[in-house]
Amino acid sequence: MELVERAAHLLAQLGVILLVAKLFGELFERYLKQSAVLGELVGGMLIGPYALGHLIRLPGMQEPLFAIPHGHAGGIPLSPELWGVAQLAAVLLLFGAGLETDFSLFLRFGVPAFVVGMGGVIFPFLFGVVLTVMFGYADNLMHPSALFMGAVMTATSVGITARVLSELGRLGTPEGVTVLAAAVIDDVLGIIVLAIVTSIVQVGQVDALKLGGIAVKAFGFWLVLTGVLVALAPMLAKFLRRFKSEGAFIGLALALCFLIASLTESVGKLAMIIGAYALGLAFSRTELREDLEHALRPLLHGLVPIFFVAMGMLVNFSAMLPAFWFGVAISIAAIITKVFGCGLPALAVGFNALGGARIGLGMMPRGEVALIVAGMGLAYKAINEAEFGVAIMMTFVTTFLAPIALVPLFRNPQSGVRAKEAKVHG
Repeated sequence: MELVERAAHLLAQLGVILLVAKLFGELFERYLKQSAVLGELVGGMLIGPYALGHLIRLPGMQEPLFAIPHGHAGGIPLSPELWGVAQLAAVLLLFGAGLETDFSLFLRFGVPAFVVGMGGVIFPFLFGVVLTVMFGYADNLMHPSALFMGAVMTATSVGITARVLSELGRLGTPEGVTVLAAAVIDDVLGIIVLAIVTSIVQVGQVDALKLGGIAVKAFGFWLVLTGVLVALAPMLAKFLRRFKSEGAFIGLALALCFLIASLTESVGKLAMIIGAYALGLAFSRTELREDLEHALRPLLHGLVPIFFVAMGMLVNFSAMLPAFWFGVAISIAAIITKVFGCGLPALAVGFNALGGARIGLGMMPRGEVALIVAGMGLAYKAINEAEFGVAIMMTFVTTFLAPIALVPLFRNPQSGVRAKEAKVHG
């Protein structure tokens, strides 16, 4: 397509996506009493390229609205333009989540979050590896297929949980802060796991020194970035306040958000959403917090649903069929290992059973990171189409079930921290 035609095609896609998002979101929230996120995911599944997408044509357009692009890479059956907008929406979502986070609670629950994040990586990875061998998709525990399926299991999609907690006004709770912080740590640890797996697949052995360097760089970059942003935030807030023209401060704040997100990906080799969350967290302790939240809200309502519809559009049911029972086992293991792998450590760091359940279920959903890891496995020929379908199935199941379980848990007014901790917090 010509440049102008591609732009028009993208606008039509975004128009239909937002229409579907709001209709299905209203249906699920008003009539089914579920999170609007579920409606957006289901709507995306229906209009995706594996369902009705290739049949939807608008007047004057030569191609279907959501056909699988030719030569699509990384297992993502969307155009680069649409995927880019979806990633932009995810960055805005996590920037907003950072703004809503209570910074003092973030510091207080930093150690618990680390413990939870470790549990959320180790147990899913081990179960993913073992199940791949048990179902005959790998000969041994060090087989590339087993390692990649283990890596796929580690990824946590914080976007789903952040959206649900934001809707419920519970992002600033100890559990909400711990989940968001642990998900960031999960992502850092997941990158290290992916680096190890990729190294084994490429060269057949692990260079411990090199992998140690990757680990130090990933953690170091995240810690330094967050520390620098927190230190500079008051000065940045004063700088933004000096601009008096309408909309200037939100435009400049978004400029910082996008630059930091890009820096996190290009320099730190971490997910862009980590940088966006770090900046939002830094601004959360400044006088600009409420103004930024107010200015950002319309953007979030307009763009964030695009991300969740896009997630739904990735679901390919036909790819799941050849390995259906393997997919069922992996999906069950994905739920159990996150719920208990994150929930049980939470009990050891000050949370009660309710808080542990909230944290475990909040860490359960997988998302775009899992699919990208699976796509890399496909590109390296470490996993086949059936195993990729299993990754999609696991992602869908955990993403779909998480909001259903989280809403009643967080609507429960009881505290999720143990009595002593709750007294200190109060």
